Amino acid sequence: MPRKPATQRNAIEEPVVADPSDVIPVTDPPSAKKLSPKSSGSLDDLSRTALKAFLIARDAVFNMRDLLTHSSRMAFLAVKECEQELDIIERYIDDKLPAAITRVNENRARQLLTSLKCTTDLERIGDLMMSVAMRVQSRTEKMAAFDVRQLVEMSGILREMLDLVYRGFLELDLEAARKVLQMDKEIDRICHAIFQKHLTEHAMQNNPSSFDVLLMAQALERAGDHTTNLAEDLYSLIEGRSLRHPPKKRAAT
Repeated sequence: MPRKPATQRNAIEEPVVADPSDVIPVTDPPSAKKLSPKSSGSLDDLSRTALKAFLIARDAVFNMRDLLTHSSRMAFLAVKECEQELDIIERYIDDKLPAAITRVNENRARQLLTSLKCTTDLERIGDLMMSVAMRVQSRTEKMAAFDVRQLVEMSGILREMLDLVYRGFLELDLEAARKVLQMDKEIDRICHAIFQKHLTEHAMQNNPSSFDVLLMAQALERAGDHTTNLAEDLYSLIEGRSLRHPPKKRAAT
């Protein structure tokens, strides 16, 4: 049976840090269901809420295994709940950030902007997991064992990536960002293998449901891309520059 999201979000113990002022606060954020327009919208509140979104997205991916292998109704409902909570958090941060960013210094403003970018990617991951869940629930026949194994493997890697980047933000760990960027290549490889298997004339003729499997694989691959965005945001927060725009080399004089 799938674990409920609330249980999963407490699975990681918070690390002890030497100087709490140097990192995004890690105290328990409010539940997404309790967020309201009257909430404070302070830096600590927004940062905690963004961290909560990491755990919710991870829960959605965690439930993919049971959904894919057993078409579990409970797993489907858990993914749906996660997707709804991520929507609430994304709207909350988008609404509160403009006012909060005017009251802080440059470093704090960078943290707030990172929170906004992260919740946007996490909300998209929730949407993608929901799209997979809907396709699994709508199927009238079982998927081939090969397809289930490959999709479960993709979801397992994705969950590990989200776990790493979450810990990376807690500890400001640059190595976590590097690992996530490398792991995305494995998701791409598995997705390519699924497409290669199904996009053949023989396979399409004998398996009309191949299109569904391809869309599920594509959704998981795109979720991996969004997770690499999170790793790049972590890198930018730590290093103060973007991976997408490496510093220019000065010409020798």
